[in-house]
Amino acid sequence: MMKFMTMKYVLPTLLLLSTLSPAKSLKLSSLPPAVRQAVTENAKGAEIKAITSEKEKGVTEYEVETMLNGKHRDFNLDSQGKLVSVEEEVALDSIPAAARTAIEKKVASGKLERVELITARSKTTWEASFTTAKGKKQEFQVTADGSAVKD
Repeated sequence: MMKFMTMKYVLPTLLLLSTLSPAKSLKLSSLPPAVRQAVTENAKGAEIKAITSEKEKGVTEYEVETMLNGKHRDFNLDSQGKLVSVEEEVALDSIPAAARTAIEKKVASGKLERVELITARSKTTWEASFTTAKGKKQEFQVTADGSAVKD
């Protein structure tokens, strides 16, 4: 009976895991030519820290993590080299007042680690990474008017 029960749960778990494709670390030289060219153009002289690819629902996307002048700038490209999204570290005082107020209120007595401007599919949001007063790391996104972005 125990053997049967174990197999009953193992098979569905294996099937679920087989549909997910974990991120794969890559080198610039191993990318398809269009993606390699797009990485070089979008890096804008920054140091490339990591390149990964992920397949989600059969679609491959490349994530490029860069650093320039101590600031993070990450971007995603599709398999044709088209820019899908950009996450760029920005100063809190450079964002719209309503978004800044929402971030300050949510962080409260915690410690703000980083604010990133996220541009994806013609939408702009700001993501705040912070540590709560109790030491827990959290992230959340807001729009220009300070509304929370639902996941």
